[in-house]
Amino acid sequence: MKEEIAKVLTMVQEGKLEANKGAELIQILKEKEDVADTLVDKKYTDKTLKIRVVSTDNDNVTVNLPIKLVKVVLMAGHGLAASIPQSAQYVKDIDINMIIEAIENELDGKIVDIQSANGDTISVIIE
Repeated sequence: MKEEIAKVLTMVQEGKLEANKGAELIQILKEKEDVADTLVDKKYTDKTLKIRVVSTDNDNVTVNLPIKLVKVVLMAGHGLAASIPQSAQYVKDIDINMIIEAIENELDGKIVDIQSANGDTISVIIE
């Protein structure tokens, strides 16, 4: 977009375009960029955070959360899961702050992959 604005400014400077028309074109270009940015943000916020726990004892967990709700649910859910004896062993190694940072940086794909010595696995995926 910077190149397009530079072309408009050059045209104004060379007298090929009136200043007010140039200002209108620049405003349209900026609005176009804002719409594109909104569409990119919307696509990411439509994604889902998926948490999968596969236990050798068959204590399996599947959680699917829209990214829009993740921060709140992660903080509350992690604390809740950590207080339940059957699930505490599975969530103790998950770094919630790392997951929140991954979301804020719009990371995609598998962001946590843990396998315990007895074969239990924990995966956190954004897709």
